Amino acid sequence: MAPKKGSKKNVKPKTRAPTKADPLFPSKPRNHRIGGAVRPKGRDLSRFVKWPRYVRIQRQRAVLYQRLKVPPAINQFTQSLGKNEAATVFKLFAKYRPETAAVRKQRIKETAAAVAAKKKAPEKPKNEIQFGLRHVSYLVEQKEADIVLIANDVNPIECVVWLPALCRKMDVPFAIVKDKARLGALVHQRNAAVVCLTNVDKGDLSQMLLLKNLCSEKFNNNTDLIRKWGGGIMGLKTQAKLDKRAKQVALEEAKKA
Repeated sequence: MAPKKGSKKNVKPKTRAPTKADPLFPSKPRNHRIGGAVRPKGRDLSRFVKWPRYVRIQRQRAVLYQRLKVPPAINQFTQSLGKNEAATVFKLFAKYRPETAAVRKQRIKETAAAVAAKKKAPEKPKNEIQFGLRHVSYLVEQKEADIVLIANDVNPIECVVWLPALCRKMDVPFAIVKDKARLGALVHQRNAAVVCLTNVDKGDLSQMLLLKNLCSEKFNNNTDLIRKWGGGIMGLKTQAKLDKRAKQVALEEAKKA
């Protein structure tokens, strides 16, 4: 079959009109070379991170404590002892830390050796920190505890929410401190919800009296702590919306007047 003969016209290629660069949205050509996929410095992407479940739960709990109305019995745990006062309290308690397992084992060995040799055995320390929720609550009920420290971050809070009321009823000075890990370090444990002292040496009696008066004034006899509700704090967006609404209402009232 013979090829068809046709006249070919010179067709000029269509040229696009030059586009003006938009100053609001400048073009950023991608770089496909080595290192082009590296995240630029200074950009914070923590908002887009999927945090572990326990982190999300503790953050949601903190937000809920701000938003919802919190009754005084639970809200009092947000009013912990100040930094300088807590340092003084922990300094006193550190003098009466209980024996570790290794020290106790060594003392028992020395006692056995001394009894066998008919010598004077080493004495067990008289005054030690008492810990354990059941044990401390028993000491408070018997009015044997001189001063009680309660952690502010016990979870669930129901474990200790009744203890301040018991201390007030039994007239035992107590203080809410940060935090359960710090209390646990005093008694060689990972955590401790409550610790207390039943007695101190003669040299520390004046310091103990000062701390008891401080705790009684700040916690036992503080009526605001028993009556004040917590929470009710809205988020930033809600606060801005309410402020805007209040301004509009004020303007309308001004026009009417």
